[in-house]
Amino acid sequence: MTVLQQDILAQLHQLLDDSALQQLTTALGTLHPGHVADFLESLPPDKREQVWAILLADEGFEKVLAYAEGDVRLSLLQDMAPAAVAELTANLDMDDAADVLQDMPDKQAEDVLAAMDEQRRIRIEKVLSYQQDTAGGLMDTSVLTVRTDVTLETVLRYLRLHTELPDKTDMLLVIDRDNHFQGALFLSRLLTHSPDLLVADVMSSHVEPIPPEMSTHHVANLFEQRDWISAPVVRGDGYLLGRITIDDVVDVIRDEAEHSLMSRAGLDEDDDIFAPTFLTARQRALWLGINLATAFLAAWVIGWFEATLEQIVALAVLMPIVASMGGIAGTQTLTVMIRGMALGKVMDTNTMWLMRKELAVGFINGAIWAVVVGLVASVWFHNMMLGVIIASALMVNLLFAALSGTLIPLLLKRLSIDPALAGGVVLTTVTDVVGFFSFLGLATIFLL
Repeated sequence: MTVLQQDILAQLHQLLDDSALQQLTTALGTLHPGHVADFLESLPPDKREQVWAILLADEGFEKVLAYAEGDVRLSLLQDMAPAAVAELTANLDMDDAADVLQDMPDKQAEDVLAAMDEQRRIRIEKVLSYQQDTAGGLMDTSVLTVRTDVTLETVLRYLRLHTELPDKTDMLLVIDRDNHFQGALFLSRLLTHSPDLLVADVMSSHVEPIPPEMSTHHVANLFEQRDWISAPVVRGDGYLLGRITIDDVVDVIRDEAEHSLMSRAGLDEDDDIFAPTFLTARQRALWLGINLATAFLAAWVIGWFEATLEQIVALAVLMPIVASMGGIAGTQTLTVMIRGMALGKVMDTNTMWLMRKELAVGFINGAIWAVVVGLVASVWFHNMMLGVIIASALMVNLLFAALSGTLIPLLLKRLSIDPALAGGVVLTTVTDVVGFFSFLGLATIFLL
């Protein structure tokens, strides 16, 4: 969030705290819906409901729903009548309206759909028939289409009949009589060619359509690689379904970034920071429990060497060093791998090369820091063998960390588990167990 946005939010909060509701309403009316959504998301539930009531009293604020996070959006709509929600979403783009419905419980979404007019319901149901994380679930069915056998003059007259064009319209989609995709007529060509020419003469037939089953992740990659503003969504038989625009792709990129960040803590990117206390506690409890189980596993390994620790207190002092160094090294590899997988750069053909590279990096860093830690431990505790043991354990753990950081995300992906969500927990367990076992095991063999 920019400094300007923070200043705007601060001013809105001050007006709300001062109960200057008329000034607040006026200020909200001058803002982009995205800023209003940010304001709602920054409010506790009671104040959020108060501001939402102010917004509902005026027209034109429905687009705020398109920018609000899922949990926040649901909290605003859950107590509204289906007909009121249907009316509120009537002016949203089809894809945004579908997003609103997908956040609702199934029964509420069905009631809202039933309250819509038939034509809009059919078009939204077309989007809802696809998974939310696919191109079909992301597309907007509001498209401008033309046929190949009309002149550019006819197309221009057709466009002038509209009071406005759909957002992010950079091209008109060309279809045949059966709505099968033929190509695209870019507005730049429409405006710069003779109006007597046919659409077929100036259209581009090389526009790459997107299948509705493609994941939103791959859609985002295509937009980034091709510098697209919009792209048609076309069924396998060539039937035109809709289009995807760059603003929706930016949302996908942002959601993926938030997902990667929040998943490291076992959280959902759509979590409402002002959600009820018990709901938040319940959502976080699962990963706390999983982490506790892995911590007990590491403690169990330490318990094997209880007699060793009782005799050599220095081991308890140095033990965390081995585990923490392995954890950091493994996390570096894990992060690089997850990013590479997200960008589509990690494949079966280059996995072995990446693993060898990460093992080499682990060996080099392990050798350097093993010497440093070994020398420090030897001088600190006046025990050369202790220094050799911790250096050896550190070397072993950094190699295992590199190997684990490479293989864990690949294995989790094969098991259909999100590597960003579970990778850190699994990696920490491996580096803790290997670190403790190698250090204490070597100490037991050579010091007792």
